Amino acid sequence: MNHDEMTARIAKGQGFIAALDQSGGSTPKALRAYGISDDEWDGDDAMFAKIHDMRSRVITAPSFSSGKVIGAILFEKTMDSDVDGKPTPDALKARGVVPFLKVDKGLEDETDGVQMMKPNPGLDALLQKGKNKGVFGTKMRSVINSANAAGIAANVAQQFAVGQQILGHGLMPILEPEVSIGAPDRADAEDIVLAEILKGLDALPDGAQVMLKLTLPVKSNLYKPLVDHPKTLGVVALSGGFCREDACEHLAENTGMIASFSRALLEELRADMTDEQFDAALGEAINHIHRASIAG
Repeated sequence: MNHDEMTARIAKGQGFIAALDQSGGSTPKALRAYGISDDEWDGDDAMFAKIHDMRSRVITAPSFSSGKVIGAILFEKTMDSDVDGKPTPDALKARGVVPFLKVDKGLEDETDGVQMMKPNPGLDALLQKGKNKGVFGTKMRSVINSANAAGIAANVAQQFAVGQQILGHGLMPILEPEVSIGAPDRADAEDIVLAEILKGLDALPDGAQVMLKLTLPVKSNLYKPLVDHPKTLGVVALSGGFCREDACEHLAENTGMIASFSRALLEELRADMTDEQFDAALGEAINHIHRASIAG
């Protein structure tokens, strides 16, 4: 797939984006959920080898190539590794799946009810590396823990500022100002997020587009104005701690949003499954998430 073909694949949105981008901090938890305990690996290299084996198994499973997964978000080490003897981005594109790259370096401590992204002085080099390897776009996450208007404005503004930097490299940024589902005033926070994102979109240059990855909102279709905005290529939803059943139920209530799930996609997969059992469990998850993504 070339750039125009990948753009069309994402714009049509008849599927969902798999989030396969667990970083160093979240990898041990992901491995435990998969059935691999901490004493089965020693050191970061061995840990990342284990998680890459899991991701490779997902990517090469027959159900993953069903056409229902239209994109996948990768951790840098996954992008740098091979699947089926090909660089991971190429292996994905051969299966009709558009590759994205996680580019943030984690979160700052909370200030004004939000956690901003940490400084990322190596971002330009990473973006050039990703482009050279054939990724279509990027993803970066910050977190909103309460309805603090000043904090949310700063958080969203940071996402758009870095998004502009990413656009400058010819890549499609997925902006992810995640509202924590545990926020006591989540509905109010989401109203503020909507207003700030609309400001950011309206300020983008003519012809520019971004993508958005957002928490499934308390009020169904709250983000429909973002889905319909000419400066968004697509709006995807994170599962945010919901189990797959709940995440899919909420997603189906939001017209035009598609899934970009991680834990909710992988939660029933185990290392000791046979290949047939693994593909059956993955296929069931893919079918469930796909139905919710196209329900609207």
